[in-house]
Amino acid sequence: MINITRLWTGQEQPADHLRYGLGHGSHSPLASTAACTPASSRTRKPIVVWNITRTCNLRCVHCYADSHAEKYPGELTWEQCCDVIDDLAAYGASALLLSGGEPLLHPHLPDILRRATARGLKVTISTNGTRITPELARLFKDVGVAYVGISLDGIGEVHDKFRGVPGAFDGAIRGFRLCEEVGQKTGLRLTLTRNNVQCMEQILDFIEAQDIKRVCFYHLVPTGRGVDVASLHPEEARAALDMLIARAEAWHAAGQDRELLTVTQPADGVYLLLRQLREGSPLAPQTLKLLQWNGGGANSSGRGIANIDTQGNIHPDQFWQGVTLGNVKTQKFSDVWEASTQPSADLLKELRGSADPAERQSKLTGRCAGCVHFPLCGGGFRTRAAFANGHWYGSDPGCYLTDDEIHTPLGNLLK
Repeated sequence: MINITRLWTGQEQPADHLRYGLGHGSHSPLASTAACTPASSRTRKPIVVWNITRTCNLRCVHCYADSHAEKYPGELTWEQCCDVIDDLAAYGASALLLSGGEPLLHPHLPDILRRATARGLKVTISTNGTRITPELARLFKDVGVAYVGISLDGIGEVHDKFRGVPGAFDGAIRGFRLCEEVGQKTGLRLTLTRNNVQCMEQILDFIEAQDIKRVCFYHLVPTGRGVDVASLHPEEARAALDMLIARAEAWHAAGQDRELLTVTQPADGVYLLLRQLREGSPLAPQTLKLLQWNGGGANSSGRGIANIDTQGNIHPDQFWQGVTLGNVKTQKFSDVWEASTQPSADLLKELRGSADPAERQSKLTGRCAGCVHFPLCGGGFRTRAAFANGHWYGSDPGCYLTDDEIHTPLGNLLK
């Protein structure tokens, strides 16, 4: 996850200590988070994305879970859900993100929220927003849900087409407003594709007009139904990042406190840094240090991100469900993630690789193998690379940096 607001404007953000190491040690600018800040990006406990149900009331064209409005056998029982929650809390997972399908359709959602928050887990929800009621919004606020992310992929009919159901846009906005009315922290999640990138200006205008405080733009990961959705061309991705940077700068200059992030493409951080260097930004040295600490994709899937699917299977992330590390019905997540049980030990050792970026990069093929920015990017989003190449060490086809850029060192800033 790349925090455009943080890197481009220098404005501190709530999760800096987890993404970039701020808050660690006695010189922390975020003293209250010092105790929970990892010593390095490789020691972070994962954010666990838990798909609590595959059932969904919409038919999104890019759904990685290929969900439908039906019940699926084999989902976790309430007792098994309790075991998962208790284990994640004892393990100290960085956060628990409830997803689906549509998580609000899970029959035990209120109980899951109460148990998880009572045990100290930072709980967030990823929802299409259409099933939020005044009662659920109040429950989110009362039990201490940290954040509700509502999916939006366009304005009006564009969003409805993506979601496969008329009225989905109005339902999502209604859900957002219900959360806002009770003071629940809420934001938007969007997936960038060739089908909606032309609407970005309109989407950003809508975010500004509605005074939405947090928005995450995901780069498409072509899995599930998403294999039939067109990813951005390199020039489209660059133009999209330029637009996001410009809007983050404008919001900051206007004194508007708004967090703008991108997800599933660490190359965004390198692109932003290269722009800062070309334009002589005084923030470039700081951006470099933050990206170096973070490590990009090398510390993401299988390390900083984990997934538990609806059947209890454990995966490196929510998109990479072809790789299974274990199952919470018979194993503790914490044991699997710490590689103390097979087959997770061998799989995670291979996926996580060496702490030395040069050694890890030596195993890669294609453009990533020769990129001078590997210590910052970590080879992009490894899951997308695996899908495209059939093996873990291919290059990320979503990287939009030019050949000149990937072979041009950053100069004295790296010393």
